[in-house]
Amino acid sequence: MSRFRRVAVYCGSSNHVPAVYFDAAREFGELLVRRGLGLVFGGGRVGLMGAVADAVLAAGGEAIGVIPHKLRDLEVAHRGLTELLEVDSMHARKSMMASMADAFVALPGGFGTLDEIFEVTTWNQLGYHKKPAGLLNVDGYFDGLEGFIRHAVDAGFVRNVHRDLLLVDADPASLLDRLEAAELPDLQKWIDKP
Repeated sequence: MSRFRRVAVYCGSSNHVPAVYFDAAREFGELLVRRGLGLVFGGGRVGLMGAVADAVLAAGGEAIGVIPHKLRDLEVAHRGLTELLEVDSMHARKSMMASMADAFVALPGGFGTLDEIFEVTTWNQLGYHKKPAGLLNVDGYFDGLEGFIRHAVDAGFVRNVHRDLLLVDADPASLLDRLEAAELPDLQKWIDKP
């Protein structure tokens, strides 16, 4: 039995990306339902966001969207969800999604996706929550980012104890298994004391 109830998924909203990313988003949505996990996401009907939500809904799962009023007004809100929550800002969206989820996964995406997954990873690092985060490395999409994280560790900007705060896996089932088994470091074990 899973220790998670819901997974927040961050991913791109562009419809103009290769089909391999859409296929991966649909596969991940179906996997969530097979594992009895609900989806929390940005509430959009476009891009990978729409694909993962549609897959969850088609498989009979729970899909909760959180969308700022501004984006709803641009007519990108998904109207067929289990629940669509509207908030005032991107900050409120990220906070609500984080509070509703037990783990976080980024699928391929752009600046917004990276912002969201790095923020929840930083919150882990600082002890604001203890919820695991990961990247689903579809078709090598995150290879460069994974290399950068290794570089940041080697250069001393990210502590070695935090290297695995952001797990990376190309296999969706393996990623969920690793997130379930993740043991996050305790804040007191790494803070430098004056």
